[in-house]
Amino acid sequence: MSLGRQNDTTGRAPRILFYSHDTFGLGHLRRSRALAGAMTQADPSASALILTGSPVAGRFTFPRRVDHVRLPGVTKRADGSYASQTIGMGIEEVTELRAGLIQTAVQQFDPDVLIVDKEPTGFRSELLPTLENLLRSRRTKMVLGLRDVLDEPEVLAAEWERKEAIAATERFYDEIWVYGLRSIYDPTEGLPLSPAAQSRIHWTGYLRRDLGPIGDPPEQPYILITPGGGGDGKAMVNQVLCAYEKDPNLSPRAVLVYGPFLSGELRDDFETRVAALNGRVTAVGFESQIETLFAGAAGVVCMGGYNTFCEVLSFDKRAVIVPRTTPRLEQWIRASRAEGLGLVRMLDENRDGLTADAMIEAIRNLPDQPLPSQAIRDGLLDGLDYVTSRVDALLGGERERATG
Repeated sequence: MSLGRQNDTTGRAPRILFYSHDTFGLGHLRRSRALAGAMTQADPSASALILTGSPVAGRFTFPRRVDHVRLPGVTKRADGSYASQTIGMGIEEVTELRAGLIQTAVQQFDPDVLIVDKEPTGFRSELLPTLENLLRSRRTKMVLGLRDVLDEPEVLAAEWERKEAIAATERFYDEIWVYGLRSIYDPTEGLPLSPAAQSRIHWTGYLRRDLGPIGDPPEQPYILITPGGGGDGKAMVNQVLCAYEKDPNLSPRAVLVYGPFLSGELRDDFETRVAALNGRVTAVGFESQIETLFAGAAGVVCMGGYNTFCEVLSFDKRAVIVPRTTPRLEQWIRASRAEGLGLVRMLDENRDGLTADAMIEAIRNLPDQPLPSQAIRDGLLDGLDYVTSRVDALLGGERERATG
């Protein structure tokens, strides 16, 4: 499929801008990177730019004709407040700086399509000045992209009301893309969206992972242990190590990816325990090409983030998901629905317990689980094809705003 045509109003190749607020973790950046790669692959003339606050953006490789601009980082404190990650500025100053950088990037890049990930108004409403400018210029189509699960409906409704996100969604966005299937979960349930806004929702399917050639995997067989970014993966990694420590016959061996956000002190403790297991568990740090490890794995033990779930489906791997339940129930909701459909097995803290014995049983039963492909329904992994067709429609349509 090709995006296939020049911008009707400028006569130039399409430009697509992604906004990914990324205060913590990898999910938003990795999703934007996958989308940008698919869109520039679909149209060899198109280019994409990702605005991201991820502190590890520079450690990723990006597809051809895709680049990124790193916004000053912010970090979330234990009490839920935010602080500047590195530079000596207060959070208000940093937000103002980020907002100005976003405006400058948008003015210079002059995108035909803006795709905003998850936050309709951006981090601390930093996106609003840019959205206002784009609405006035009527040159850029604006899209809000939502993952399949955001949070419990009541919690999400209160959050969006506080952030005035409903009003922004109604006013600014030409389309709303949900990267999942409504038959599995509706992340907008409980949000008071108008019928007009609801009519602009597109259910894309999940985003298949396919970012180029797969490298040589480690010695097989192995199961892959991945806590995603790693910042909230302590309990899961500990449970896996306890399982291998308690059962000397547990097999196959495990390859553990710590993730870039696992604290150094905690990692040192895990390294000591891994070394004592004499090769039955091996560990690597942040792996930007985790697709290679997924492709070669006999099974996966992971948390329940969106991107990891897409990789489990894309590489058709038997998986045990250990979802976090704080600060959001997002991962638990996703894992629970997926288990109900027969796509994965979930280790639920309340139902199964986060014990070594529960993990030993789950790993031993991995070979007997059905493959996700045995339960996958039509359209489940069609997200990338769907969104490239939507960009094609947005670029090649009547462009009412440009001519209005």
